Order: sequence, then C-alpha cells, then structure tokens
Amino acid sequence: MPKNIQATIDRIEEDKAVLVFEDGQKLFVPINALPENSLAGRTLDISLLPNSSKTESRESLARDVLNEILQDE
Repeated sequence: MPKNIQATIDRIEEDKAVLVFEDGQKLFVPINALPENSLAGRTLDISLLPNSSKTESRESLARDVLNEILQDE
C-alpha cells in the first residue's frame, strides 16, 4: 500500500522545482516530473511505492560485483 505525503511547491528555478515538506525539508525535482500547470504555492500529494523489480536488479548487480571481487583474491 502506498504511503502518501504532502509537499508545497515553494518555487521553480530554471528546470527544477523546490518542494517543501511540512517539517521544512526541501526536495529539488525536475519540473517535467510535476503535474501539468504546477505553479508555486500548489500543494502536491506524493505517493511512495516500493519498486521490487528495481530493488531485485540492484541486489543482483551488487551480488555479482561482490562475487567478482572475492574471486580475484
């Protein structure tokens, strides 16, 4: 199940938007990742979802690299 958080678009700088969360943390994101017609002052709902296939792919790569390192010793 996705976790949802909210952030407000603080400003847009060139090709990046600065999102500010309720606790004051900031996140810079490419403006092409925002919904159409996103302007400073708009609040966004952000869903966080796990990406199992990407995680498995990265774990596999890390295992392969580690095995290669250990075989060279």
